[in-house]
Amino acid sequence: MKTIRISEAKNFVGETVQLKGWVYNHRSSGKVRFIELRDGSTETIQCVVFNGTCDEASFNLSAEITQESAMIITGLVKAHPKKEGVYELDVHKLELIQKAEANYPISHKEHGPEFLMQNRHLWLRTPRQVAIARTRASIIKSIRDFFDSRDFVLMDAPILTPSACEGTSTLFETEYFEEKAYLSQSGQLYGEVGAMAFGRTYVFGPTFRAEKSKTRKHLTEFWMVEPEIAYWSLEENMTLGEEFVVQIMKDVLSRNKKELTILQRDIPTLEKIAEGGFPRVHYNDCVEMLNKNGHTFKWGDDFGAPEETKIGNLFGDKPVWIHHFPKDIKSFYFKKDAEDPRYALGCDLIAPHGWGEIIGGGIREENYETLKNAIVEHKLNLEDYQWYLDLRAYGSVPHGGFGLGLERAVSWVCGLEHIRETIAFPRMLNYLRP
Repeated sequence: MKTIRISEAKNFVGETVQLKGWVYNHRSSGKVRFIELRDGSTETIQCVVFNGTCDEASFNLSAEITQESAMIITGLVKAHPKKEGVYELDVHKLELIQKAEANYPISHKEHGPEFLMQNRHLWLRTPRQVAIARTRASIIKSIRDFFDSRDFVLMDAPILTPSACEGTSTLFETEYFEEKAYLSQSGQLYGEVGAMAFGRTYVFGPTFRAEKSKTRKHLTEFWMVEPEIAYWSLEENMTLGEEFVVQIMKDVLSRNKKELTILQRDIPTLEKIAEGGFPRVHYNDCVEMLNKNGHTFKWGDDFGAPEETKIGNLFGDKPVWIHHFPKDIKSFYFKKDAEDPRYALGCDLIAPHGWGEIIGGGIREENYETLKNAIVEHKLNLEDYQWYLDLRAYGSVPHGGFGLGLERAVSWVCGLEHIRETIAFPRMLNYLRP
């Protein structure tokens, strides 16, 4: 007897197979009973229990099962009589592995977000959440394949660090034996070590920001992929970032059409993004566009969510690169524009329709004294960054890279209203359990 996954049923029409899974739903219609079985595949399958085709014990058992009971079902795979491309199972035998309690919390009705988050460990079993998780896994594969195929070396950055990368106000502090340590905000500084060792590297792991934010776009724990490349320019950085996003979109469209359909994602929009051709716009031009389009904005300020949404929408369905930000709103390690030192060589990729920043990056300062002065100006502990300065003392070259937040990317690709659905167990200001 061959055991198959529900997603493979179309390949076994006319054959008797075995399915192992859980009862997603069940109902009766006279002498026929129906079990909707799930096994973690994108689809569920209807199992038809009829006293004439299954043994009496199995038929009796079908009347006692509860939602989420674990079962092994043996039967004949058939095409659904009324729905094209849909398959069902004529049941021959039911085997109950564990009968679930009758009061399963996630019933087939509407539940509020607070209730669902409290039951996240069970909410993950529903078709929508399975579709999101499978798309996330697909995006992770795309990320690794993209960089691995271009001779980037994966390097793991530490989670515990002695210093800040993105600002001291958003650090999670912990005791580390006789001194203080912090949960990493970014692997970028360590990625720069890899760039000088391997030429091109990428860091991919969890990062932490102690932001007291309750917006739909922020998590306190999230995953970042951060490539860093030696002998690099701002234009090359934007080109690589665009190729990266295009490849993710192409891969998801190729592998995850079923999941995107379940999520009711606008697939033609993703197909446009997969064509590439992202506009590149100077910060100054963005300020001018905002003010011309009824959004008063002062030069020198950073763009928030309203500004990113407005700018993104001005370019239709394509993401847009914003580059050359004022140096005063960027971190200490950004290199200044040699032609106009008011600007930092930074670039952000803004997704349209309110999804916001997907990529943030730029070119790093490679001069020892300039970087040292920037560390002092930002009132950071020079001793904590001495190892970072060493990179500028021994074979320093122009280099740069960017960071892409995985959960932001998943939210964008899947068309999710809130980032809490993008990771199995989201950590937010008011969510630490389960």
